[in-house]
Amino acid sequence: MVRNAWIVALVLVLLAGACTGTAEDTGPRPSRPTPSSPAAPSPSPGASPAEEPSAVPARFDPERVRLALRPVAGGLEAPLLATHAGDGSGRLFVLEQVGRIRIVQDGELRPEPFLDVSDRLVAGGEQGLLGLAFHPAFATNGRFFVNYTDANGDTVVAEYGLDAGETDRADPDSERVLLRIDQPFANHNGGNLAFGPDGFLYVGAGDGGSAGDPMGNGQGLDTLLGKILRIDVDGRSGGRPYAIPPDNPFVGREGARPEIWALGLRNPWRFSFDRGTGDLWIGDVGQASFEEIDTAPAGEPGVNYGWNTMEGRACFAPETGCDESGLALPVAVYGHDAGCSVTGGFVYRGARWPDLVGAYLFSDYCSGTIWALDAEHPNAGPTVLLETGRAISSFGEDEAGELCVTDLAGGELLRVVAPPA
Repeated sequence: MVRNAWIVALVLVLLAGACTGTAEDTGPRPSRPTPSSPAAPSPSPGASPAEEPSAVPARFDPERVRLALRPVAGGLEAPLLATHAGDGSGRLFVLEQVGRIRIVQDGELRPEPFLDVSDRLVAGGEQGLLGLAFHPAFATNGRFFVNYTDANGDTVVAEYGLDAGETDRADPDSERVLLRIDQPFANHNGGNLAFGPDGFLYVGAGDGGSAGDPMGNGQGLDTLLGKILRIDVDGRSGGRPYAIPPDNPFVGREGARPEIWALGLRNPWRFSFDRGTGDLWIGDVGQASFEEIDTAPAGEPGVNYGWNTMEGRACFAPETGCDESGLALPVAVYGHDAGCSVTGGFVYRGARWPDLVGAYLFSDYCSGTIWALDAEHPNAGPTVLLETGRAISSFGEDEAGELCVTDLAGGELLRVVAPPA
C-alpha cells in the first residue's frame, strides 16, 4: 500500500491531534569519544533554584531524568524550527512554514518578522520555508541561509543579509541563490541546514518523493536527492556560487555530484551535530514500517545509510535477501505503532540540567513521544522520557546548548526542562 506518512501527518495535524506509542531497542554502534563537560552559562533572569547549574554526572542515566516542556511563546503559525544566531544576543529565531522567520527574545514574540519570503514559495504539506542556519560569523557579517520550496515546488537554498543599519530585520531583496534542486514530487523535501564544526554548510535533501524511491535517488551518486550535502559558502569554484570542500568523498569521481557528503537517506527532516564531539545525528523519516535514527562519527565521509535497499534494519528493495554490506545501520528504530514521522533532535550539552547531559533527544511528529539515547553508548537503547501529546516538528538549541521544541499544531515554542526528581 502506498503511504505518504509525512504529508498525511502534516496535513491532518493542522486539523486534529496526535497518537501515542513506544520505541524498540537499538543495535550496537562503535563507542564515541568521551565529551568534555560544557562550561556553565549564567542563570537566566528569574530562574528558579532548581534551574541553577550544578555538577554534571559522569554519564547520562535516564532513570535520573524527569523531563517537562515549559511554554516560551505562542501565536506562531506552523512553526517548524527554532535556532540561534551565535551572536550573543540571546535571541531565538523561529521559522514558520508559511515563509516567515520570527524573533523570540526574553519570552516575547516580536510582532514584526525578521524575514518574510512568503511571496516566493509554496507552503503546505511538506513544502514551505523548511530550514535556517546562521553563518558562524553572523555577528560580524550578517549572513544567514534558508531552505525553501519555490513556487514550482523545487528546493532553493539561498543566502540573505541584514537590512542596512538593522539587527532585527533582514533584507528580502538580498537573496543570493546557492542551490536549486528539482523536485519530481511534492513530498520528501528534507530541508534542514546546519553548519558543521568544520565551518561548512550541510544540507539535508530527501529522495524526491512519491513512495519507495521510484527513481532510485537514495543510492544514485548522480543526483543530490536522498543525501546530505556539504558545501563551502565562503568560496566559489567551477562556476558555482559556492566551493566544494576538497575532502568531500566523491570529489573527482566520474558521474558523481561532488557536493555529496552522505547518501542513502529517504527524508532527513532534522539532523544535528553534537557540540561536544562533532558527531552527526540524523532523524530519517521512514516509509510504511520504520522510523530511524542514524549517526556518524565526526568528520566521517561517504556514509551510506541504506535507503532504499533498507528501511530501518529491514530489507526494503528487495524485501528479503538484500545486500547490507557497506551500509550503516541505524542506532535506533521504532515501528509505526509508536508514531509515523521521526523528528531528529540534539545531544544535550547545556549546563542547566546536569542529569540530561549526554542524552540525544528525539521525538515523533504524530505521537509526540520524546525518547532519549545515551549518545556515548547508544546500544543501551532508547528510553521514553515524556509523552507530550504535541505535534513536535523540531528541536532547537540556544547559544548555551539549552533545548527547545516547536509544536506545529499548537503554534508554540517550548523549553525542554529536566529539574531534579
